[in-house]
Amino acid sequence: MDTPTRPPPPPGSSAAVASPNTPTPRPERRPTPPAFSSPLSARLSPQIPQQDRLPLSSSRTPGSLSSGEGVHHTGSPVPQFSTPPGPPIFSSPLRPAAVPFQASPATPQPVAFSWGSSLPTSSSPPYSNGSSEPPHHSADVDESTLESPYVLFSAHKVLKRKKLANVPSLGFGALVSPGREIAPGPEVVHHEPHRCQTCGAYSNLYCEILVGSGQWQCVICKNLNSSDGEYIAPSKEDLRHWPELSSSAIDYVQNGNRPGFVPVSDTRITAPILLVIDECLDEAHLQHLQGSLHAFVDSLPLTMRLGIITYGRSVSVYDFSEGSVALADVLPGDKSPSQESLKSLLYGTGVYLSPVHASLPVVHMIFSSLRPYKLNLPEASRDRCLGTAVEVALAIIRGPSADRTHGIIKRSGGNCRILVCSGGPNTYGPGSVPHSFSHPNYAYMEKTAMKWMDHLGQEALRHNTTVDILCAGTCPVRIPILQPLAKSSGGVLILHDDFGEAFGVNLQRASSRAAGSHGLFEIRCSDDILVTQVIGPGEEAAVDSHETYKRDSSFCIQMHSVEETQSFALSMETKGDIKNDYVYFQFAVRYMNIYHTDISRVITVRLPTVDSVSMYLRSIQENAAAVLIAKRTLLHAKTFSDAIDLRLTVDERVKDIAVKYGSQLPKSKLYRFPQELSTLPESLFHLRRGPLLGNIVGHEDERSVLRNLFLNASFDLSFRMLAPRCLMHREGGTFEELPAYDLAMQSNVAVVLDHGTEIFIWLGAELAAQEGKSAAALAACRTLAEELTEHRFPAPRILAFKEGSSQARYFVSRLIPAHKDPPYEQEARFPQLRTLTPEQRTRLKSSFLHFDDYSFCEWMRSLKLVPPEPS
Repeated sequence: MDTPTRPPPPPGSSAAVASPNTPTPRPERRPTPPAFSSPLSARLSPQIPQQDRLPLSSSRTPGSLSSGEGVHHTGSPVPQFSTPPGPPIFSSPLRPAAVPFQASPATPQPVAFSWGSSLPTSSSPPYSNGSSEPPHHSADVDESTLESPYVLFSAHKVLKRKKLANVPSLGFGALVSPGREIAPGPEVVHHEPHRCQTCGAYSNLYCEILVGSGQWQCVICKNLNSSDGEYIAPSKEDLRHWPELSSSAIDYVQNGNRPGFVPVSDTRITAPILLVIDECLDEAHLQHLQGSLHAFVDSLPLTMRLGIITYGRSVSVYDFSEGSVALADVLPGDKSPSQESLKSLLYGTGVYLSPVHASLPVVHMIFSSLRPYKLNLPEASRDRCLGTAVEVALAIIRGPSADRTHGIIKRSGGNCRILVCSGGPNTYGPGSVPHSFSHPNYAYMEKTAMKWMDHLGQEALRHNTTVDILCAGTCPVRIPILQPLAKSSGGVLILHDDFGEAFGVNLQRASSRAAGSHGLFEIRCSDDILVTQVIGPGEEAAVDSHETYKRDSSFCIQMHSVEETQSFALSMETKGDIKNDYVYFQFAVRYMNIYHTDISRVITVRLPTVDSVSMYLRSIQENAAAVLIAKRTLLHAKTFSDAIDLRLTVDERVKDIAVKYGSQLPKSKLYRFPQELSTLPESLFHLRRGPLLGNIVGHEDERSVLRNLFLNASFDLSFRMLAPRCLMHREGGTFEELPAYDLAMQSNVAVVLDHGTEIFIWLGAELAAQEGKSAAALAACRTLAEELTEHRFPAPRILAFKEGSSQARYFVSRLIPAHKDPPYEQEARFPQLRTLTPEQRTRLKSSFLHFDDYSFCEWMRSLKLVPPEPS
């Protein structure tokens, strides 16, 4: 059938939000100081009724039923509903399109769910429909053509024997990106989905179809369901015209609004953005911030509604009602805003959210009029009422209570955003902590502040508002206090060195990324498979938040927001020895996108089962397996001491994989690591010595933010944060990809190292001495770095330095010290060395300083393992 095209995107309105009440004085009106600097530059089918099961003549599994003639993929283009920026595609495992949501914003701190109850086992019902025609079946489908860009499994096959399959050190699982946007997108259909009346699974291309009666058999529970005659067809070929029976990913689209909502005018479709700005900055930081804010507002769509709030000891809310002059309503910051204060704001004549096209000159004036902090106090000791400022921002987004009449709430199509620009900790008012860690009640006050911030984040989430916190500067911002606010609202917390270029880029990308709302993520698997853990940006959904079926064994997750930058890491086990030829997985996410359209995205995957361990090992996607292992490990890294202990856990994991799947050398206690997994131990070596578990990042705040980002990031960003990518500049502006070894530090070349959240450009001393060549190489490297990270969120900082400089240590510490290995091992793992002359190799060897860190080969031997040969 023809695939309908998407309608053009409309605009949206602001969401309703409540905030706590505490009596405070009425707001005081103060004019904005004059600016002293110029601005910088469908057809619907009824719901499937519950049907009686038909008596059967035989009991067959999907793998044993007669096959159809394959699957036909329709070629109709499907326009996208929302396309937030995604990370660049890096070298990925065997599966082409990597998945977990793009490098999302450092999405909220993930939540792990563990459960061990067995799922009910289903039996296959017999068929009897009076038709002599065999059922439509897709057993002969080429699985390699159906790989889903939304799901990346750690292996393409599943071991049948439970004892061999459930090896914890390696594990089996998947990375799922239900909100990822690609071109072309999934097939789009506008009719109601057919769902199993027993378990709730959706019909899909692997279902058995009785073409005479239109009945279909669920691949999850094997129940026979009615299609209300819609799947009745003269032949199997005709079933291919149903998108859900020919494609592994389907978007069911409902254009109407969900119950309880009213349509909004086109002028209110774009969700507003509220900037909450720290006004306790020193002059140098403030100048950088002003430049970033000027560039940010110039990048916004002219129809975007923008609000500005600043905070210190008080909260200033800027009013755009006076046209060319900006006024600020001031509220005290020591308490939550009172009902009277909010009423005078919301019911007065002030305009606190204004379209950019109507207020751009005034906005620039406000940014230019910001002044540096005048008191002689350390940054950490300045009073900042961040919590009160966010409360006021939520109230403004909510608007007057007149928008909430008769139980109907006007909402925008996507999440409203509060962007907090902070240079220090919240030390005044609600959710604050003392200036000094030595305060006698600091631990208790910190715990109280974390609870308050978590509650504020949940309040924002209930009203469809995301809070992103972008921090910069050298003052510790007390990450444990701010993280719950970002996490619970579905937002991001990012650290920057300063308020300069990277901060400005992240401000723009944070505001432009699309976010769906009301997300519910459902996971269903064959009875043979048990999902044991879910790591991702959400929480277990309440039973009353989703439909339930008689034997629904699905696990449901309430998503904080639905964005391309998110992913879920699933760990799975087999319940027993598998007898079927295939196991099935179905992932469904239901959400409202930014255009106020209800989407149900259904992704169905089938994996073959095997007895052979070698076949299983060859099917493993090593990069995906490494990311899953790293996420399971980092989930337990709450403190730096935890990280030290987890390095030993990584060592034990690598040893156990070698013992379980490798081979013991004759007359030796050494084990050879399985050759099929040749790159896995090197990725895990990067994990244990890199910024995620190692000690190359100085402050615990930085490590905490990196781990939270990694646990929710897409496969692309996760793998790049795990194992850096090394690119050597060549003549003519080309680049050669090399292993991330220190042997790349050759004095006559330039090297780019992409480590996910940071990109380093290293110039050798010999090249740096040649002014013309070094300038051309540096320009080529910068261009490459910008291309690699064009859509990455958060945008990485890009650092360039010369060989021997103090900053070069950031680069060196991320490379494997292979210079300590014997020459034959160096050449085997770094073949580029063979192109060097003896003199060049001598100079390279003499350029290294001795230190005690293991090389990769030394580390493997310390574990009594023989390193795998490089692939």
